[in-house]
Order: sequence, then structure tokens, then C-alpha cells
Amino acid sequence: MAATVTTEGTQSPARVPRRLIRRGRRARPDREPKLNWRIRLRRDKSLIIMTLPAVVLLLVFSYLPILGNITAFQYYDPLVGIWNSTWIGLQNFQQLFNDPLFWEAMNNTLAISAIQLVLFFPIPIMLALLLNSVLSQRLRSVIQSVALLPHFFSWVLVITLFQQMIGGAGLLNQFLRNHDIGVWNIMTDPTTFKLLVTSQVIWKDAGWGIIVFLAALSAIDQNLYEAAAVDGAGRWRRMWHITLPGIKGTIVLMLVLRLGNILNVGFEQLLIQRQAVGHDAADVLDTFSYYYGIATNNYGYGAAAGIFKSVISLVLVYGANKLAHLFGEDGLYRS
Repeated sequence: MAATVTTEGTQSPARVPRRLIRRGRRARPDREPKLNWRIRLRRDKSLIIMTLPAVVLLLVFSYLPILGNITAFQYYDPLVGIWNSTWIGLQNFQQLFNDPLFWEAMNNTLAISAIQLVLFFPIPIMLALLLNSVLSQRLRSVIQSVALLPHFFSWVLVITLFQQMIGGAGLLNQFLRNHDIGVWNIMTDPTTFKLLVTSQVIWKDAGWGIIVFLAALSAIDQNLYEAAAVDGAGRWRRMWHITLPGIKGTIVLMLVLRLGNILNVGFEQLLIQRQAVGHDAADVLDTFSYYYGIATNNYGYGAAAGIFKSVISLVLVYGANKLAHLFGEDGLYRS
């Protein structure tokens, strides 16, 4: 570097122009040189071919159906198509917000979501912590496989099993009859229906939910546990100071995703049991869109309910992600 001589006879580094300093700050020595798109296409050809089927499926089944939301602003007639149907503006939305059945379905959706958030969301975390504390790898694999198995059952089979256990002719009521105690058909009781569907979700999907948390637990450095044990930390202190902070980011991420799906409380599960408990207890936004939109050929009305649910879900995801940023977590994405 060139140097200048000061009045005291000492040498000082030559002054570097500010434009060169700014250019140097912008320049990153570890940044790869920008390649031509043809070179990048040739370099990533194998990856592009592998991801192409997934991109096509995503476009066909996830993005093209978005165009169907136009019917929410029409009196849609499938015989004449979207372009020839009558445009009615926001009339479907006005009818939706004045419909007491819609608000009844909205209340049921929010109530079931709140119950599942409190009772279901912590269970996969607790099961993952329990499995992580099991020393035998074989026993851990057996417990995980048994807990994971119900996820692959259909809702018809799950509800049939519950019917055989706690239905009117199930094992519980047979036991109550044998001991001269009054019977209780839980499967047809509207007052306990929200707890019933939550218990079915827990039984079916708790084992599936532990996979993500077990992966997060496996990423924790085992040297931290050994160092804490040498310092005299017990099992609970190691869990509080090492395990839970280690999976805190994953818990926040799953919570953000859960809040984004708070209005998706299931369709098949509630559709199957709706007849037994009545629409007052079993109607949620998804079944409302089906029964009062598709089943009555009022497609625009059902599309309006679907758009309302999507907008609320988007706002919830955005708000939950901002809240995660405030607590110092990455959340779903980092802006």
C-alpha cells in the first residue's frame, strides 16, 4: 500500500477514496462469479429434471385451481362456464356474512382449533422428549413404530374403532350395563363432540407429529449433555437448559404452521360423523362450503367461503411469523 509522509516525519497509509471503500464493502471475496443462465442451466440440468414433475403437479393441483376463485364473484353456471356466467360482484360475500349458519360453522371451527391447539399440539413434543430419554434404541424404535401406525389408517377405520370402543354398543357401554350403570353414547353426544374429534386426532396423528421433533433433538450436541452431567446437572435441568432451548426454533416453526392451518380442522372426519351429532355441532367451514355450496350447486357461495378462510389463514401466518421474529426466532421465513 502506498504511504504518505507527515510533518513529523512518520509515514501514514495513503488515504483510500471513499468510492473504493464502498465498492470494497459491497464486494464479497467468497461470492461465486455470476454465471450465464445457459451455463447454470447446463450445470443444474439433473436437479431441474428431478424437480420438474413436482413443479408440474404443484402447478396443476395447487395454482391452476386458484383461478376457480373467480366464481366467488359470479352466479356460476357450470353449463355456460366461467366466462359466460353472470357477474354479481360481492353479493356472495354479503349473503355469506348475513348467514347465521356460516357464523355457526365459524364458531365450531375456532372452538375445535383452540381445543386442538391446547390438547394436541404439546403431545408430540412430550412424546418426542419421552422417546429421546429412552436409552434402548430397539425399544425406542418399537414405541415410535406403534405410535406412528394409526397415521396410516383412514378416517373411516379410526371412527369405526372409536365406535366399537365408546359407541352405544361398544365395550365401554357393555361394561356399564353389566354393572347396572347408565349408558353413555359418546359418539352421538353433541356436547362432547369437540373433545371427541380432538381425541381422535390425537390418537391418529400424535405419532406422526413426533418425527419433526425427534429430528430436532438428534441435532443437539451430545457433548452439552455430558458437560452438564459432569457439572452435576440432573435429568430435569438438562432438559430445561439444553433440550428445550435446542428445539425451541422447531417448536415455534410448527406453531406458526399450526396457526396458519387453524381454520383447517378436517373434512372427512367431520363429514362422516355429522349425521350422528347434527349440523349444529359438526359443521365447520370446510363442510359448510361443501353442503351449502357444492351440494346445492351454489358454487360461487362455496367459493366465497373458501376465499374468506384463505385470507384469514394468510393473515394468521403473517402475524404469527412476525411474532416469532419479535421473540428472536426465524419462524416460517426471514424477511
